[in-house]
Amino acid sequence: MAKVATKSTPEEIEMIRSSVRSLCERFPESYWRETDEKKAYPEEFIRALTEEGWLSVLIPEEYGGAGLGMIEAGVILEEINRSGGNSGAGHAQMYTMGAVLRHGNEDQKQRYLPKIASGELRLQAFGITEPTAGSDTTSISTTAERKGDKYIVNGQKIWISRTEHSDLMLLLARTTPKDQVAKKTDGLSLFLLDMRDQKDNLTIRPIDTMVNHATTEVFFENTEIPVENLIGEEGKGFKYVLSGMNAERILVASESVGDGKYFVDRAVQYANEREVFNRPIGQNQGVQFPISQSYMDIEASKLMRDKAAKLFDEGENCGAEANMAKYLASEATWKAANAAMTTYGGYGFATEYNIERKFREARLFIVAPVSNNLVASYVGQHVLGLPRSF
Repeated sequence: MAKVATKSTPEEIEMIRSSVRSLCERFPESYWRETDEKKAYPEEFIRALTEEGWLSVLIPEEYGGAGLGMIEAGVILEEINRSGGNSGAGHAQMYTMGAVLRHGNEDQKQRYLPKIASGELRLQAFGITEPTAGSDTTSISTTAERKGDKYIVNGQKIWISRTEHSDLMLLLARTTPKDQVAKKTDGLSLFLLDMRDQKDNLTIRPIDTMVNHATTEVFFENTEIPVENLIGEEGKGFKYVLSGMNAERILVASESVGDGKYFVDRAVQYANEREVFNRPIGQNQGVQFPISQSYMDIEASKLMRDKAAKLFDEGENCGAEANMAKYLASEATWKAANAAMTTYGGYGFATEYNIERKFREARLFIVAPVSNNLVASYVGQHVLGLPRSF
């Protein structure tokens, strides 16, 4: 992938932050609280993000997007989460670009990207995980068998978010059985599935979770995908999907950074205002120090996020940095979430204060989109050269 042509100046980055914050002011925390209570999709917010062009930031200008990079995309998601919102409702449209832009052909880009940029089409579903495979992506069993000018897909995916609110799905399936390939990463292929005309061949079942993430399981029953919707070369999909995974890690790290700053902002404000025993509780080191420590950890994780985003935009290998950014940011933010909950005390459990909602959201990124234990294993093996642990 060529390097990103447009590089924003610090002033332009701050303008992006300011513009996103301004948009988020139209969607106060009461909006997000009500959406969470109803387990509803934030349709109005996603529409506003689309109309102002923020969801198409990674799409090149020639296809109707902003033509910016991962650095700018990360800033957008960070500011949404810092405002008290949940950018998970729209982030997949950004991280799927890692695979589509780097490995999709010109015909696919011309057919889909302008409509995705305008909001006519939504690409918000990333179909990888399966019930029996979990994090072992090479063991997925959903198959895509070529028959003439189509691939016929059968199988099941789970933990696929926003399927009900997406027109397209980036789908990984086996085109060659695992026992017939030289390497277990071979034989996997990546597709752009247009779900609009396959409704009779798809069964989507919502999963009730502690976080309002529009999560589903999806069953494929002779689902048809035209050959021209194969991304890249058949059997090489695992390599292609890594581009999307690295983008996903960086963007999730950005969301975690935003969440962490949210917790610090709210904890500082409450610790200054709340008085017990005739003094602000923030004067107590037991309250002050955990907030300060969380802030330092978040600032450090932000630096790793920035490094990973820069490498991604330059077309360099950023697997280690992307994974480390996700790990560090999610751990720092979980620490900040607990510090905020402790600062608020009993009030932190009251929905009207919003801390409990963001607390639940922050916990997700310890295990998704990849478990932090697997990140530690990746770093141990691929960065430090330690023996494979599993």
